[in-house]
Amino acid sequence: MLSERDAPIIAVATPPGKGAVGIVRISGKNLQAFANALCRQILEPRRAYLTDIHDDKGQTLDQILALFFPAPHSYTGEDVLELQGHGGPVVLSMLVERCLEFAYKQDIGLAGLRLAQPGEFTQRAYLNQKMDLAQAEAVSDVIDAQTQAAVRGAGRSLVGAFSKQVEKLQEQLLRLRMLVEASLDFPEEEIDFVTQANVAEQLLAMQEETFLLCAKTRQGALLRDGMKMVIAGQPNAGKSSLLNALTGQDTAIVTAVAGTTRDVLTQTISMEGVPVHVVDTAGLRDTKSVDEVEKIGIERAWAQVADADVVVLLHDLSRANDTEYEARQAALIKQIMLQKSSHSPVLNVFNKKDLVTADCELLKQQPAICISAKTGQGLQALRASLLQSVGWQAEHQEGVFSARQRHVQALAQVQIHIAQALGLLQASSPALDLLAEELRCAQQQLSCLTGDMSADDLLGEIFSRFCIGK
Repeated sequence: MLSERDAPIIAVATPPGKGAVGIVRISGKNLQAFANALCRQILEPRRAYLTDIHDDKGQTLDQILALFFPAPHSYTGEDVLELQGHGGPVVLSMLVERCLEFAYKQDIGLAGLRLAQPGEFTQRAYLNQKMDLAQAEAVSDVIDAQTQAAVRGAGRSLVGAFSKQVEKLQEQLLRLRMLVEASLDFPEEEIDFVTQANVAEQLLAMQEETFLLCAKTRQGALLRDGMKMVIAGQPNAGKSSLLNALTGQDTAIVTAVAGTTRDVLTQTISMEGVPVHVVDTAGLRDTKSVDEVEKIGIERAWAQVADADVVVLLHDLSRANDTEYEARQAALIKQIMLQKSSHSPVLNVFNKKDLVTADCELLKQQPAICISAKTGQGLQALRASLLQSVGWQAEHQEGVFSARQRHVQALAQVQIHIAQALGLLQASSPALDLLAEELRCAQQQLSCLTGDMSADDLLGEIFSRFCIGK
């Protein structure tokens, strides 16, 4: 009986819904006989054949193009058969069912054909060494990319830009480990390999390289995931107007009535290629005097503030001399600082600049961003401050590759192990066994990035997020 990993798999590889063309993909070992029998002709590798697929009664299901890719020259590294038919969901489902029936009824050695799990085709490509783990993740990133810059970054990772830098660090660590292990294995020779090879200098150089790679990886993670920007403030501060100004469309209803926005509104825009998920929320105020619907909206607003990457706290310049308003605003600031994630910044943004005079005392006192959501004044400065607050550096955009939070966390651990190794070398009598362990741990973290050593549960988590058929 075939194991789950060895069983042939089948799935529709195109998105759900109607389309001009739909693709059914099959991957497994020894598919040639099955492909020839299904298509009723001998399929030469990488040539397209126009053929009819019939049901078990001999009636035509669809006229398709069939392409056969023999192992190892295929996406998965196994034999792959692609059936390119008409893109209707019903006909594609019938093609899949026919292939499953045909595999079990025909004596062609394809028993065990089953429906593929999410990401299983790419997982097999990784397991068959057609790509490393970082490249496999980049496949999903290309599909999910929300901006052109994100597509380009994912493309760089897909062709191995990130992997090559990781592999370079791995090779350097391996050489250092060999030197330290040699000093441990031959103490009687009195040869100080560590000193002679300037291990400390090599580690310092590696520390700098890792720092730069970690910074670029954080950029890549931001490019992939984007940032969640939550607009918060008291009622009528101009939150919905700001959402409309940033998105360039009338996404939210804007009125002079306090409490107009009662639910969370989200729109995704691009700022210098970075996806920004702009969240408009209900006005934050005491819930004792509001109705049940607005109360729920305010509760949801606080939940969004807690989960934000950056909070834009709007101040209403037209009420700058209202002591009661300012007192509520001060209390709101304290509550936001307690509510939000500890790492997420808060930008104080002063709105309605078009309604105040240039010599407004508040404008002179506050080192904050002043805008007019109505006229668009100051929005460019706001965009720049938003990107700066989450660490985006536009000048380093070229060459940035797609990355994930697990990559950032692994490289942070590498930095810690290298720093600890350098600390050990500063001692008068370095503990070489501890030094060797720090280097081993650093190399292990790097290996997890490309999948040289990865637990099955990690692989399952990564590939389960892919779409079916990929």
